[in-house]
Amino acid sequence: MPILEANNVTKEYQMGSEEVHALNGVSVSIEPGEFVAILGTSGSGKSTLLNLFGGLDRPTNGDICFNGQSLAPLSSREMSRYRLRSIGMIFQSFNLIPTMTARQNVSLALAFAGMKQTERQQRSKELLERVGLGARVDHRPSELSGGEQQRVSIARALANDPQVLLADEPTGNLDSARAAEILELLKTMQREGKTIVIVTHDHELAGRFADRIIKLKDGKLAE
Repeated sequence: MPILEANNVTKEYQMGSEEVHALNGVSVSIEPGEFVAILGTSGSGKSTLLNLFGGLDRPTNGDICFNGQSLAPLSSREMSRYRLRSIGMIFQSFNLIPTMTARQNVSLALAFAGMKQTERQQRSKELLERVGLGARVDHRPSELSGGEQQRVSIARALANDPQVLLADEPTGNLDSARAAEILELLKTMQREGKTIVIVTHDHELAGRFADRIIKLKDGKLAE
């Protein structure tokens, strides 16, 4: 059974007086343990699809399913729980809190899940060690390189042991060497049993690391 499915999904936005068709009848399925790259130019709908998979938005028409269950009936609270427990999100801009250390940024995600403070301290340290930042746990984002900040955001995404990691242009702000390191780290997470879905415009990196490439163009699947 696919872990994620988009079934004939359409997503429309109203921008002023103009109606934008971000996705138009897209059907995609992703199997457990796959590493899938979604490729496309700006405006192709790839980030929109990722946001629908992550429960950050809902489709205009069609259905998004996780482990065979539609997300459509979920209340706002249930959708929040889905995002917290089942999905880990990684963003191009890292989205770290600048006044917090690496450990505190990761610990915050654990706090949302209700973990006690003493457990959070240990778990956040273990997660940062897992992504190669054991010596940087008490550094703030401004004291970390771009690649290190993205590693913190991956540790944060792993905080509640989600089945799926969704990454939106995770290497967009990194040079080619750091970008390859981040995708190698995601590949390691795949070997440990995670399903990985990344949005990227980098054909070369997608070809090196992904098991399968899905191409979008103008809101539709491209051949």
